[in-house]
Amino acid sequence: MESVQYGTKTIDFHLRYSDRKSLGIEVHPDLSVWAIAPTKSSLQDIKDNLLKKAKWINKQQSFFSQFLPRTPEREYVSGETHLYLGRRYILRIRKSSEDKVKLKGGELIVFYKRDNSREHVKELLTGWYYNHASVRFKKEIENSLSKFNGRIKEKPPIEIRRMKNRWGSCTPKGRVIINPELIKAPTKCIDYVLIHELCHLVHPNHSKEFYQLQSSLMPNWEKWKEKLELVMG
Repeated sequence: MESVQYGTKTIDFHLRYSDRKSLGIEVHPDLSVWAIAPTKSSLQDIKDNLLKKAKWINKQQSFFSQFLPRTPEREYVSGETHLYLGRRYILRIRKSSEDKVKLKGGELIVFYKRDNSREHVKELLTGWYYNHASVRFKKEIENSLSKFNGRIKEKPPIEIRRMKNRWGSCTPKGRVIINPELIKAPTKCIDYVLIHELCHLVHPNHSKEFYQLQSSLMPNWEKWKEKLELVMG
């Protein structure tokens, strides 16, 4: 992901290189911005051209935003739905001898000992999501690493950390950071994010080679990226 600053607004954009002769700029229904650039284009030239189209980009994003599904703010009360691995579960809150969370059938059940306030239910559920994300992501990243056929020599350090605007990140030192909220998305969407970040261990920037590698490992990654944005909003 690259970005440019337009006034007080940051425009994040995905960059892909192709054999085309001129830069193409697309705004997708999920509000994502894509720059499809000629192979030999410099990043600075791409950013300069994007800034020239910034007003149009904002207009397109405003248009598409009215069609996006609106997820109501969670109130953490019995009967509302919560996502886990792409499926919606009905939240149930029940009195018990201990604080715990269980997934049973189509229900996500929060058991409380004394405090059934919204804040406490949210705290219990957030902790449950974090623990499941930590176990699941570390297991799935092993599966993703096996697809690289030795391109990545050592398993990178994994960190589960909440990020405001990102599902994943790869630091310059090779640490892969994954947002625990991703555990709410479908498994294939999780695979897409993990493969994307692991590709950065081979190609740090969003170069033509980066997208070639990503496409070779997950040919339909665009489908799962779009689904991730639509489902998780």
